[in-house]
Amino acid sequence: MSLSLTVGPVQYHWGRDTLLQFYADVADSAARDIVIGEVVCSRRRDMKPSDWMAIAAELTQAGKQVWLGTLALIETEAELRAVRQAVERGDVQIEANDAAAVRLAWHAGRPWSIGTHVNVYSSEALAEYRDMGATRWLAPVELDLDGVRTVAQAHRDAIAVEVMAFGRLPLALSARCFTARHHNLQKDQCGFICREDADGCTVKSQEGQVFLALNGIQTQSGAVQCLVHHLPALRAAGVDALRLSPCSQDFRLVMAVYEALVAGDLAAQEAERVLRGLRLPGPLADGFATAREPGMNWSMA
Repeated sequence: MSLSLTVGPVQYHWGRDTLLQFYADVADSAARDIVIGEVVCSRRRDMKPSDWMAIAAELTQAGKQVWLGTLALIETEAELRAVRQAVERGDVQIEANDAAAVRLAWHAGRPWSIGTHVNVYSSEALAEYRDMGATRWLAPVELDLDGVRTVAQAHRDAIAVEVMAFGRLPLALSARCFTARHHNLQKDQCGFICREDADGCTVKSQEGQVFLALNGIQTQSGAVQCLVHHLPALRAAGVDALRLSPCSQDFRLVMAVYEALVAGDLAAQEAERVLRGLRLPGPLADGFATAREPGMNWSMA
């Protein structure tokens, strides 16, 4: 089974010019699918809806399949209204990240994608979402590959399966902004302090080990998911696409490594060696891929 590449949404507060350059670079990449949009914090307004639609048009013209990711935590009527407008506009496919987006896409009769924050851990749940119009499923980051295969095997020809194969993992959300609290700021007067952390704010344990990353209201893994040694298991699990979550440094090289890997032009060991030489935000981990290891571990050690 051939594997395609997906570039996930930028989860951090990057500036407008940085985002525009990033998507110009992505347009020339081997990725087939691109997820755009602000999925973490509605206060980040550097990019307007018209900006995202302009990017979607350019990426589509470049041959990419584009999805607009919705907010993962909707707290206000204004945020819900923005999601409703995105769904009703109908000019780009939706990746739903919460139940409201699921319901809106379903009632609009539009095909949509299950984002990582819509947790699906059983075949029965996936069948319900499939019947509501879902065409793709991004598996929860904590689900090991045997679990992915168990959930997906009854839906082989009906729904595409995607797994997070690279990047800091989105683990949890809160109404509180952890980055603001870290800087002794109120959430509503945060001054957009998260802009200073291009890959989130790293949290270490008392032993000095990289543990988590704070990204506004989102908690991420401190380690960087890396599944370069798991291609046979990914194919056996029925996975169709590998999601690469953007980081601020050397992401073009990350995409090139995964492109060569899935094409069979690069061995897993060499891919690992190249990745370890890049400016990544944290150590590599693949523990969630198996049921035997803690998520932050590197099972190949």
